[in-house]
Amino acid sequence: MASTNRILGADGESTVALWYEARGYQVVDRNWRCRDGELDLVLQGPGRLFVFCEVKTRTTDLFGVPAEAVGREKQARIRRLAARWLEDSPTRAREIRFDVASILAGEIEVLEGAF
Repeated sequence: MASTNRILGADGESTVALWYEARGYQVVDRNWRCRDGELDLVLQGPGRLFVFCEVKTRTTDLFGVPAEAVGREKQARIRRLAARWLEDSPTRAREIRFDVASILAGEIEVLEGAF
């Protein structure tokens, strides 16, 4: 089951990366890890906009819609990880945004500026 979920998650991240690329964003990092956690996607938009996107993929809404899995605690962790990523980045961001991408039964919904 774990490998099935991992494959589902990786497919979801690839789908969302393509969604952003079709809109002119560039994928800067995928599955960036440090000891405190992982960032799913880091993208660069127009100018020096950096987007940190958490991707949630589900096959059903039995346990709620995917975006509901990104609660306050997860948001705080993503903010901390983004700060660390920015510290390590040679490029200076002028603006940052936190998005949540949900994939439910193949349908993509991206909440820009979700938190």
